[in-house]
Amino acid sequence: MSTTTKPVKTTARPARSLAILALVLIALTGLVFVQSATAVRLGLDLRGGTSVTLQPRIAAGEDGKVTNEAIDQAVSIIRQRVNSLGVAESEVAAQGSGTNRQIVISVPGDTGRRVVELVGQTAELRFRQVLAISEPGAASAGSTSISSGSASVAAGSTSATESPVEGISAEINKKFAALDCTKPENLQGSGADSPTDTIISCDRAGLTKYILGPAEVLGRQISKASAGLDAQSGSAWYVNLTFNGEGTKAFGAITSRVTSLITPLNQVAIVLDGLVVSAPRINEAIPSGSAQITGSFTQLEAQDLANVLKYGALPLAFDRGEVQQVSPTLGADQLSAGLLAGGLGLGLVLLYSLLYYRGLGLVTVGSLAVAGSLVYLMFLLLGKWIGFTLTLAGIAGAIVAIGVTADSFIIYFERIRDEIREGRSLRTAVETGWSRARRTILVADFVSIIAAVLLYFFAVGGVRGFAFTLGLTTLVDLIVVFVFTKPIVTILAKNNFFASGHPLSGLSAKSTGTLPVTGEA
Repeated sequence: MSTTTKPVKTTARPARSLAILALVLIALTGLVFVQSATAVRLGLDLRGGTSVTLQPRIAAGEDGKVTNEAIDQAVSIIRQRVNSLGVAESEVAAQGSGTNRQIVISVPGDTGRRVVELVGQTAELRFRQVLAISEPGAASAGSTSISSGSASVAAGSTSATESPVEGISAEINKKFAALDCTKPENLQGSGADSPTDTIISCDRAGLTKYILGPAEVLGRQISKASAGLDAQSGSAWYVNLTFNGEGTKAFGAITSRVTSLITPLNQVAIVLDGLVVSAPRINEAIPSGSAQITGSFTQLEAQDLANVLKYGALPLAFDRGEVQQVSPTLGADQLSAGLLAGGLGLGLVLLYSLLYYRGLGLVTVGSLAVAGSLVYLMFLLLGKWIGFTLTLAGIAGAIVAIGVTADSFIIYFERIRDEIREGRSLRTAVETGWSRARRTILVADFVSIIAAVLLYFFAVGGVRGFAFTLGLTTLVDLIVVFVFTKPIVTILAKNNFFASGHPLSGLSAKSTGTLPVTGEA
């Protein structure tokens, strides 16, 4: 008695899947050239970069302020700021002990100096009432504004003499008269001013100097910060601020109080690290807890300001210490060794596939070639889009993924052979084998992806690079198996070379273990 097995019906359209994959590859290749992303960005260990030491600034009588807790908090905030710029594989670490502790920031490539300047800001944002303004030789200080909802007002060009200001101490008046905002040392900012003090300050451009009252709204009262572009002008960048409950109340109080005062007392200065970003005139109260900072920002300046405000102020002020260029010589040797190891591993996988699976091994070769192309194009584009950089740890993650990808092919091929052993034709075995193998492939790959995600979010340094490339390459493996490997095998199953079980096909009776058993009864 014999039974026949009906072919499994399938709605799969292998030609369509392959066409979609080809279009994706063409589109990604086009994006690479449009974005001018023609080279993979290498990390600090492979191409070198900039290493800068930040030394805590210790004022007289403040030795106890530089504690291990303060340094650790600063490291955490700086690391968050660096990571928010993308997967840049930068390194942030504390060195030394006691009051000699320093923070060392190492950033790959030529952008190191800009990143170090960004993350080294104390980012202490304060809102202070303007008590006096002096604009020597400035016809116009430019317009700035602060707005909330429908409230949007421009700061007029105010002027004030440098004669003593009533209600201000003689000491402050003397310092105000002596302050020269054209000197570079007065435009560095420090954030070391006390929020309860009346202070003197310059604006960032060095055109205007101010006497400012005690801070009434602090940076720690900001819950969210983001950069935006004025849709009407198309070129004016600003920073959106959202205050927490305490900040909303304080901001509403100061805007309500100054609206009825004369210029310049009706202006509120936005002070970052001791320098005035803008000093808009307030025409009405803003109780909503939202505001905008504008002041001729470029896109980069607005994004950097929002970034440092988002993660809070550093607990200490820092002076920039030694700046060094990190040599990539050792990393280049390790890169050669890593690429050699990856090449040998890939070669052995391909050799094993061709020897064991014969014709089917060519599917493995093609699948790995497609996967490699996708990964390479993604490396190029992600380097342009999010600052992804490839490090030795990332190369290790990609090498590990070769094994993960090869496992997917083996699972599918062995499932096909099992179906053939059960008496099914090749075309049927391809479909039934796929319906069972894909569950195993999905589970195995999702386990790798979950592990990569956990590593990425809970690890630091090079481990994050390993996790990122492992997760990315595993995701690419899933795509390739579904839109290339399976469709190709479906097409090959219709070819007589494979369907007839040719000895070199990898699906012969000997390979599948279906040779008839002969012997005496």
